[in-house]
Amino acid sequence: MMDARVVVVGSTNLDLVVTAPTLPRPGETVLGNGFSTVPGGKGANQAVAAARAGARCAFVGAVGQDGFADQLRASLADAGVDVRRLRSVPGPSGVALIAVDAGAENLIVVAPGANGELTSLADPDQAVVEAADVLLAQLEVPVEAVVQAAAWARTAGVTVILNAAPARRLPAELLDVVDLLVVNQVEAAVIAGVDEAGGPDGGLDGLLDALLALVPRAVVTLGARGVRYADRFGLRLSVPSPTVEAVDTTAAGDAFTGALAVAWAERGGPVDPAAVTSALSWACAAGAACARRPGASTALPTRDEIDELFAQSYQRNEEAA
Repeated sequence: MMDARVVVVGSTNLDLVVTAPTLPRPGETVLGNGFSTVPGGKGANQAVAAARAGARCAFVGAVGQDGFADQLRASLADAGVDVRRLRSVPGPSGVALIAVDAGAENLIVVAPGANGELTSLADPDQAVVEAADVLLAQLEVPVEAVVQAAAWARTAGVTVILNAAPARRLPAELLDVVDLLVVNQVEAAVIAGVDEAGGPDGGLDGLLDALLALVPRAVVTLGARGVRYADRFGLRLSVPSPTVEAVDTTAAGDAFTGALAVAWAERGGPVDPAAVTSALSWACAAGAACARRPGASTALPTRDEIDELFAQSYQRNEEAA
């Protein structure tokens, strides 16, 4: 396999995590049973996930000028992420308030802070993007920066993977340069402008059809049920997730997406069904491995951990086929 080069344009936050028996309803106060502070943010999590999955990963983002900034920068660097394009801007760093219940479900509120100041990129950012195999972006930073980076990537022949979360209707100039869209079922409905499918599997084909009217390839993540994939070339796949004892699903989606960027780069942008299935399965193994531990960035699995769960869950079936 090739040495994957992934650049992430995205957010970095300090996660303030409270565990509780149940999640509060509107207006309700729930007594928690644990608290921790963990470096996170969708962009930073996916950068760490990609680095731990074996990529050479660079991060483009922003931190504030507060007590959290050094901790956030160090957490990325310690994971092997290149932080030379992580700039410092006036004001607070991003913060996420996360509540996790006994069933590993969570609620998250994000205060963007410095992430909201990443409205434009610079020439050194362009050089980093153009040197990558895959650009991975999310929507916790201003969409203007994502559009700018994605346009550079398209011109340079770099694959653009967009994890469109938090979900919003996307501008045409971004949709036109996305190679692979990664969303959950709720996000897919928002982006496509359709009603969310009812039932565990009903309507997913319709959602995928709606997404393919916007982008050439789409992955819809379904949590413990795995993922669905479709592209404009007629390929449709359903990939199950490994069965694990979930402790905290907070960063499982980021683990999946970061690992998928690595697998996509290593497999040269899969075009045949077996390669696409293998990339999606390996990414599902990353997400499931992450859910076995509490926390966000601290729970992201190493390549060895992903390989082990992948082999246990899929390898035998692949060899038999």
